Amino acid sequence: MTEPITLLPSGFSGPDAPAEADLYRCVHCGLCLSSCPTYVETALEMESPRGRIALMKAVNEGRIEITPRIVSHWEACLQCRACEAVCPSGVPYGRIMERTRAQVKNAGLQSKELKRFSKFFLNSALPNPGKLRLGAHLIRVYQRLGLQKLLRLSHLLHLLPGGIARLESQLPPLSKKFFVPSNTVHKTQGEKKMAVALLSGCVMPLMQGPTMEATVRVLTRNGCDVVVPPGQGCCGALNAHAGDIANSRSMARTNIDSLMASGVERIITSSAGCGSSMKEYAELLKDDPEYQEKAARFSEMTSDVTEFLVGLPFHAPTATVTRKITYQDPCHLAHAQRITTAPRIILNSIPGLELVEMENSSLCCGGAGIYSSTQPALSKRLLSRKMDSIEETGVNEVITANPGCMLQVEQGFKAKGKSGKVRHVVDILDEAYALE
Repeated sequence: MTEPITLLPSGFSGPDAPAEADLYRCVHCGLCLSSCPTYVETALEMESPRGRIALMKAVNEGRIEITPRIVSHWEACLQCRACEAVCPSGVPYGRIMERTRAQVKNAGLQSKELKRFSKFFLNSALPNPGKLRLGAHLIRVYQRLGLQKLLRLSHLLHLLPGGIARLESQLPPLSKKFFVPSNTVHKTQGEKKMAVALLSGCVMPLMQGPTMEATVRVLTRNGCDVVVPPGQGCCGALNAHAGDIANSRSMARTNIDSLMASGVERIITSSAGCGSSMKEYAELLKDDPEYQEKAARFSEMTSDVTEFLVGLPFHAPTATVTRKITYQDPCHLAHAQRITTAPRIILNSIPGLELVEMENSSLCCGGAGIYSSTQPALSKRLLSRKMDSIEETGVNEVITANPGCMLQVEQGFKAKGKSGKVRHVVDILDEAYALE
């Protein structure tokens, strides 16, 4: 039997500890329960925001010790922040959970799965764009030469330790052409409205290169000069969610330096998760005397591409795209950034396109960054629920606004053995412009 391990005898402490003012804003009213995907799926109090905060309070007050079982409840959280959107007390749950996980990480109490993933991906690949791109090139060669198919048929991967076979099975096909930052200025096609910088980020340019290119075309079509500055990298969101706040701060500083040096008026992202993180750089770096003002300015300048286009306003397409689609609300767009109308305005502006709303569109699909790798069982249950909602719409084309959602729903179609298409909002807007 595993002996209980005390994280910090007197409760949470240190500069990255959850603030007591945040923890004790929760009055345990329970209004978050019906919005929490893990509670909806399991009906367990400890898998709800209210239950997880109760555990945090108990630790902070020294009433209980940290054990692997308690950590398991915190790690089962998707950090989708649906609870924040409905909380009458304004509990900053995302910030609380990140700080709690930082305490767990600093004490060496992360689960084996998260430790393994952190070592090889969060701590090694994400902070190093060159290393990440090299790994992506190797994976693409592995896929395009047919080695992936042969290994899967041989079942040799199942003989390797550490869940290698499961992780390999989740590899999506990489883009035929990677999207690469450069010093090129993509000039607007018409009258210039403003100059913007586009976040390239980490995984999206490798897995959804065509969507990144579509984003540039859509922005130039709508009066923007676009730069994608070299030197930028991962936004740091996945590291922050895992409690690796030090690396997250380092990544934030890199992006602030790279993107703001371009002298643009706005910073655009086509990833909902990245946009949420970047808009919170001001909070992340509030105690950094060198970067606090720059971070605040950076956060103010950041916009999701759908939010930005509607605010311009964008040019409504004139060509007809006759199809039925449904829309999946990304968690960090709907709940963290509170943007739900802008993507629908864009979709409804396309002649001939019929938007069929799905039930519980904003309930998490189970992707949640690395969640599908570290919590595979619960992730699959949430994905199955999402695929049922999609199937009920009667359409097989899903539009969303986040790379993680795109990959997760694609996995859902594959698991069900059905042909379905998953695209970004800018992909279908770009398609409509191309038909004009």
